[in-house]
Parts: sequence; C-alpha cells; structure tokens
Amino acid sequence: MKIYTEGTVAHLQGDLTHPGVTHNIINLLAVSLQKIISGGDKKIRIDCERIRTADICGLQLLYVWMQSARIRGVESELINLSHSLRQSIQRMGFEHCFTGISTRPETPEHI
Repeated sequence: MKIYTEGTVAHLQGDLTHPGVTHNIINLLAVSLQKIISGGDKKIRIDCERIRTADICGLQLLYVWMQSARIRGVESELINLSHSLRQSIQRMGFEHCFTGISTRPETPEHI
C-alpha cells in the first residue's frame, strides 16, 4: 500500500489488506494528515481509485484514520471507490462507518 498527497487529496494505491498495510503506511497516513492540518485545510478527499483489494484490517485502518482526521477538525470524504470496494464495505458491515463517500466520479471538472 502506498499513499501520496496532492493538496487536499490523499491518493491510496495498492492492497488495503492486512499484508498490504504495514507499520510504514500508518506513519505515512499520519504525515499526510498532518500536511493537510498544517496547511489550514478542513477537508481531505481520500482517492480510492487505485485500491486493488481490501479486507477488514485495511478498512478498519482507513476508518480509524478518518476518525483521527475528524477529531482534529478535518472532514474526510472517500472518492473514486470501485464497485468491488463498495461491495466489500457493505459485505463487511462498514457502510455506517464510511458516511463520507462521494457518489459522483471525481474527474478534473469536479475537482
């Protein structure tokens, strides 16, 4: 799993799974959140377009990260979720956790 930020968008890439989520990704998530906060922004969009697969561990980490942002006063929104990622979220019972899911595709004219 990799993460990089562009402005207020955090791009996730790879497998959001137990093997794909290492200690290093936790540090990268913390750094990206700190960049957003230090820039004075109050909203972060989490681009999930390049997530290949997700399991319960990966979704739990994503949920905790989003809660951490909320505690710091930053609202988060998931964007560009694939159909299979949406199904995984529903199948694992996380739909009530991820309330900030954009239903429209994020294209340059929407950004």
